Order: sequence, then C-alpha cells, then structure tokens
Amino acid sequence: MIRVGQGFDVHQMVDGRPCIIGGVHIPHEKGLLGHSDADVLLHAISDAILGALGLGDIGKHFPDNDPEFKDADSLKLLEHVWGLAKERGYRLGNIDSTIIAQKPKMISYIPQMNEIIARVLEAEESSQVNVKATTTEQLGFTGRGEGIAAQSVVCLIK
Repeated sequence: MIRVGQGFDVHQMVDGRPCIIGGVHIPHEKGLLGHSDADVLLHAISDAILGALGLGDIGKHFPDNDPEFKDADSLKLLEHVWGLAKERGYRLGNIDSTIIAQKPKMISYIPQMNEIIARVLEAEESSQVNVKATTTEQLGFTGRGEGIAAQSVVCLIK
C-alpha cells in the first residue's frame, strides 16, 4: 500500500527568536515566531506524514494552546509523528520539500537538513530525502522577509 500526503506551513519572521529550519540553527537577525520552536520545514514534513496517515495535522496533535508544547523542539514532534507511521507499519518511500524564503540563504544548510531529516525518518539521505529552497523574487510576504513558508510531499509505503 502506498499513501501520499502533503504539508504546508508558514511562520512570521520576528526579532528575538532563533532561526531554526530543518533542525538547523541558521545565523540570522530574525527568527520564526511560533508556540514551538517554529521550525517551518519540520512542521510541513510532519503535516505531510500525518496527512498520508489520515491523522489530521500537527495542530490536532500538538495544540498551540497547550503549555506542554511551548517552545517544543520540532525534531521531537517529528519523531513522535514518525512513530505513528511506524506503528501502522509504514516506511518512507521518499519525501520532497521546498523552503520558500528570500532570506536567509539556505543552500549551505540544506545538506545538514537532509541528514537530520533522514536520520529521524530512518531513510537514505541521498535517495529518499530531498530538501530544496527557492525565493519568491522579492514578491509577497516571503519576498519582503516577513515570513518563511515550507511545503512537503511524502510517500509512505506499507
């Protein structure tokens, strides 16, 4: 059985917060605002996996009004979500994700993101996990540096 899910997430850029994307701390003058660590990429991936499983989204599993998840490490949230997939007998076919941001530039951090995500999802980094980044050519909220978005598509195999 093959299941496909897609995820999308957006977080606002603000002063005084760390910029954590794909589990990587990226030096930048602004970070992402959210109840958890606001890792927009890992949230999109978690939503894609939950979607493939038919289990809703991360807001259902980790509500933003629950103090337990205040400043939560999104890697731990992804590990929990991946556990739900494994409990149901699924393994990763592949995952393809895109970070949408004008700044900071992502290219030098993508190999580390791929490595982290592959480790959590028990996957082959080079053939099953693909993270890429794009700008919006200075258009829209991402182009103005007001926020960062990410989208992800996952294929789960049983």
